[in-house]
Amino acid sequence: MAAVNRPARPPLIGVLALQGAFREHRQALERLGVAVSEVRLPRHLDGLHGVIIPGGESTTMAKLMRDYGLDRALESFHRDGGALWGTCAGAIELASDIVGFPEQPRLGLMPMSVVRNDYGRQVASFEADLDIRGLDAPFHALFIRAPRIVAVGEGVEVLARYEGDIVAAAAPQLMATVFHPELLGDDRVHALFVERVCGLPLTAAGLTGEAT
Repeated sequence: MAAVNRPARPPLIGVLALQGAFREHRQALERLGVAVSEVRLPRHLDGLHGVIIPGGESTTMAKLMRDYGLDRALESFHRDGGALWGTCAGAIELASDIVGFPEQPRLGLMPMSVVRNDYGRQVASFEADLDIRGLDAPFHALFIRAPRIVAVGEGVEVLARYEGDIVAAAAPQLMATVFHPELLGDDRVHALFVERVCGLPLTAAGLTGEAT
């Protein structure tokens, strides 16, 4: 996953704030010293380097994005060089193919196939240590009603696997994780997004060592 070169200006990352754990994503970025803006309307994308699409309920999120005009706005944002990271339901929004639900609205920007809730219901939530490319120590991840990435297309880099399944992946200005990195206090995946996908500088401590 090559870093993106961008003009030097203070990092400003948006978090889609329609549903899900957007507050926890905001807090993780703020602990890294990154300025954060909550995104609810297309005009809120102005001036952002990247946007996080959090977990939630993927069909509800897609409907809200469409109702507020954020689906087309995020497509344009990415086309103009903006970075996007989808976590859990957000990864479903980025996927080009949702197995069994071909008509479900989505951004479809990342060539990969996902299966919704394929790790089970909320009662089947679990935690696991993952080896993630770009991090020098395992990352303790939380899976809640997680989708499963069953295939990726050309240009997609696999960042992590769990029991052989892809659980994190990246493409130019895109990242997808099926787990929730915002909930356990280790901010290194957020640092990875800011540095490697958005191309913005952070201290090395953001990518290495223990939880920040």
